[in-house]
Amino acid sequence: MNEMPHRPLGPQPWEVVRTKLDQAIPFANMRGTPYYRDCIYEQFSKAEYARRYAALRDKMREHKLDAVIAAGGPSHWSFGAGMLWLTGHWEWHALACYVLVPLDGEPTMIYSMGGTHAEAVRRCVEVAVQDVRHSRNGQYAQVMVERLRELKLGHGRIGLMEIDPRHEDYMPVNQYNTLRKELPDAELVFTKNFLHDLVVIHSVEELDCVRRAGKLCQDAMEAMVARARPGVKEYELRAAAGAAILDGGGDIDFLIIGSTPMDDPALIFGNPRPSGRVLKQGDIINMELAAGYRGYSAQIGSPITVGPPTDMVRKFWEEITLPGYHKIVAEIEPGKPAEAMREASKFFRDKGVQSRPTQCHGIDLVTDNPHVSAEHVRGVDVDMVLKPGMVIMAEPNPITMDGMFGIFLGHTFIVTDTGHEIVDRFPLEIAVAG
Repeated sequence: MNEMPHRPLGPQPWEVVRTKLDQAIPFANMRGTPYYRDCIYEQFSKAEYARRYAALRDKMREHKLDAVIAAGGPSHWSFGAGMLWLTGHWEWHALACYVLVPLDGEPTMIYSMGGTHAEAVRRCVEVAVQDVRHSRNGQYAQVMVERLRELKLGHGRIGLMEIDPRHEDYMPVNQYNTLRKELPDAELVFTKNFLHDLVVIHSVEELDCVRRAGKLCQDAMEAMVARARPGVKEYELRAAAGAAILDGGGDIDFLIIGSTPMDDPALIFGNPRPSGRVLKQGDIINMELAAGYRGYSAQIGSPITVGPPTDMVRKFWEEITLPGYHKIVAEIEPGKPAEAMREASKFFRDKGVQSRPTQCHGIDLVTDNPHVSAEHVRGVDVDMVLKPGMVIMAEPNPITMDGMFGIFLGHTFIVTDTGHEIVDRFPLEIAVAG
């Protein structure tokens, strides 16, 4: 009868593992192999990561925390969240991966997979974190417990950051229960808005990534215009946009694309699930696209018509959509209250039309506060007045009073010392395809 091998007590070096690659435990715990030695990963500088960890630890001191567990996963509202911000890794295998950051001592990343997957991730994140441990088939919290005991923090005050701050989701209950059971003397604290507070004002290196994401958005729009013609399906437009983003080294955050006849419209916003609807001459395409670059995203949307726009569409664009957009964008300046963008959006009701509620929103890694709607502005204190380094997506979506036709127009802006900077160069005009 075969016996299961004992679990090794730590990482298994290459000379031990290289002849045991068909054995699960040595394979899963490999460390220091020659695999992926030629890989090239763009990363932030050591100085940038030092700034991030210092900022997080300042916040930990403010809240009297001995350690923080930063989570992050592939959710749209997360896009990696604190885990990505602290490592540069964007996760797709798991609900979340984690970074355990002690107030004093080295951080530890708990990654979903072992073996060759973990070796690749170690190389990718080595500028930020050296200690990468795998989850042992989902036992993330058990690995955290072991690390906290190593740090002698079994009696500590441990902060838990959100996986998804928009929906207020934290680590799964099974992981929490393990921490609670194995560390009965520790105090577990659910933190609130740590990441947004740390990211709402972007660094120089972060803003460069937002600009790259803006260029990817432009590439995606141009690819859609080139692909759009009678006979093409909506999901083929999605494929064209997605390919352009991936070809530029980016990640897809979302691709919302829909179409409708201009002479008999029934669409006010793109389709979150682009369908098999076949484009026809005389259609208009509405979309909102978001591309990510090394964790930082930009968004875009601008109408495309298959053939020339009708008189109705052109008039709506020239008299409603474009001037309303310009009024909102004029309020994106340092020192201006976010409320000023909401006030500017009253233009649409004054012109006898309505709109989707959202007029503008902030971007930290992804969509976040301030959220500027036609009715109110939502956010925390830091969001209420625009400051250099903030990123704002202006995205008015005016709609006819009968609710049957609308045009989404959105571009991403960086608030500068003197005004604002748009991060793409896609023209402010109706794009004619086909």
